[in-house]
Amino acid sequence: MISTLGRYKIISEIGQGAMGVVYKAVDPIIDRTVAIKTINLNLSRQELEEYEARFQQEIKAAGRLNHPNIVTIYDVGKTESVAYMAMEFLEGQELKDIIASGKLPAPEGVVDIIAQVADGLWFAHQQNIVHRDVKPSNIMVMRGGIAKITDFGIARLPNSAVKTMTGLILGSPRYMSPEQVIGKTIDARSDIFSLGVVLYEALTGVAPFDGDNVNAIMYATVNTTPVPPSHHNRTVPAMLDLIVAKAMAKTLDDRYQAIKELGDDLREVRRQMDHGRPATALKATAQPVPAQRPSAPAPEKIDTSTLPIPQDVVAKPQVGEDTASPLPLDKTFDSFDATLRLAAMTNQTEDFREYISVTQKMRAYKGKIEPGSPLAAEAAKAAAAAAEPAAAPKPEVRLPNPDVTRPRALPSGMVTQKTRIGGGHSMVAIGAIVVLFAAAVGLAIALVLK
Repeated sequence: MISTLGRYKIISEIGQGAMGVVYKAVDPIIDRTVAIKTINLNLSRQELEEYEARFQQEIKAAGRLNHPNIVTIYDVGKTESVAYMAMEFLEGQELKDIIASGKLPAPEGVVDIIAQVADGLWFAHQQNIVHRDVKPSNIMVMRGGIAKITDFGIARLPNSAVKTMTGLILGSPRYMSPEQVIGKTIDARSDIFSLGVVLYEALTGVAPFDGDNVNAIMYATVNTTPVPPSHHNRTVPAMLDLIVAKAMAKTLDDRYQAIKELGDDLREVRRQMDHGRPATALKATAQPVPAQRPSAPAPEKIDTSTLPIPQDVVAKPQVGEDTASPLPLDKTFDSFDATLRLAAMTNQTEDFREYISVTQKMRAYKGKIEPGSPLAAEAAKAAAAAAEPAAAPKPEVRLPNPDVTRPRALPSGMVTQKTRIGGGHSMVAIGAIVVLFAAAVGLAIALVLK
């Protein structure tokens, strides 16, 4: 391992990338810890030209980007064997390592991270810089939850002079947009798609587009629609399903048109998650097609109107609790027994059958009749049935033996009247005949005298 690069003292090796090695170093002039990213110059002429161009591209892109969610570039230099770039040293973890650990952050934490990345990319897009390689390994999560974007090595600048070999696609296959896969001209909306893929994977731990090889992954990116994140992680709210679906829309017109819109939606969801209310101001409104899940069989309905109810489980009304209204009876009678007897006397027992049945059940039931229960519904029907005979003309009561002078005993509570029966009717008739006969005789005598 080399000991110095320019004025920087190398402390340790952090990792290796496609271009070269990344070191941890110290700037002795200001005693600042930095990360040194190098490009190996011991390459073929064609490779060297391409990598040098990409390295200069990253320097120019990052040098124009001064944002709290984008890594800061301090210095660049070159030796005989390597070119290097000194940048902000970040103490934290790559999002890739967090996902690989299996200990995914809560949806709220994921939303916070991706919203910060969206802020950084929005700033870059305003400078006409498209990252083109947004992926978990290029997102560093520092202590305190601050997220920073790294590696603008393949970023597209205005009037970019970077040229690539015919058919070469720059970017990581699992996170590329459909337009990147098929070789179309890309714009800032390609970063939106890639960030949507990162959001999906951070929420679920599962890559939405995967396969055994690069071709399979690219085919899936262009042709398949993954299930919503909530299918893999039940703690993900439906609001995030909507946002992910809009960010990963295949066609550009269906996708978010600016990454700021994605960030705004994420912050709105975060606010609503804190307050436990559904988000109502989302720009993502198209509901993604949910994965089919077997539905639980509907519980069998049981008629409980005729089942005995144990007294120890009967709910007793509490003070101030609404109780069921009593079943209304015919106003002519004040007892159920009187209604039974009158129905029998007038041959209307069948008409009162439902009323009698319900009332008998109610008499046997000692608990509270809850609104909506079978007894309450039947009681209402019986009340209506009982009201109809009361409104009709009262039928004539025919007593079985009119010659009996002893009055029939009536049920208690019924209004009684003195009834003249048997011989009483005969005396009235005889009196009427005598009066009429006397009147006729008087009329005859008056005519004779006249």
